[in-house]
Amino acid sequence: MDKKEDLRVRKTKTNLYKALIELMEEKSFEDIKVIDICRVSLINRSTFYDHFNDKYELLNSFMNDLKNELIIHLSKYKNTQVDSIKEYFMIIVKELFLYLSKIINTYSILSIIKKNYNSVAHDMMFEAAYNSVCEELNEHCINHSNIPNENIALFYVSGVITLLTSSIKNPNNVNEDKILNELDKLIPELDYLELKK
Repeated sequence: MDKKEDLRVRKTKTNLYKALIELMEEKSFEDIKVIDICRVSLINRSTFYDHFNDKYELLNSFMNDLKNELIIHLSKYKNTQVDSIKEYFMIIVKELFLYLSKIINTYSILSIIKKNYNSVAHDMMFEAAYNSVCEELNEHCINHSNIPNENIALFYVSGVITLLTSSIKNPNNVNEDKILNELDKLIPELDYLELKK
């Protein structure tokens, strides 16, 4: 019985998410009303309010779901054997691209959200990548500098995510190879971080 309930809830949320994204393709987030979301999703208002207090909570729920998916996706590469931390950074960047192409194809989402709702997409990707990189640095690196691992992760992840989110404003013009090549040149070898053997 609980699995059926969970499946029903998941389906309702997915329909509401898709309706919100469809509406955001047409108008700004601020101009969208709950009644519009219900009309497009074919879900009545009482059902909407059973799950969310307002459209902001709906959007935050959607972004949290995407962030959790991204964290799971990035965690698959947690114990990948690499020769340098730079190589690990580049693996994470490639996986971010893979994830972005999946959700852009599924939802047409990130460029729309970036345009409509300030930095929520940027923040979602940043938090997932930052947590992943911090864990990797703390678990697998010896830091020979006096810079905390969290600050190293903050510096590099901020630059990478800002570059990616600015490039996906127009998903048709994203040249993954060009961006990866640029990042390969921008990210140094980080000699002060030694991988644990």
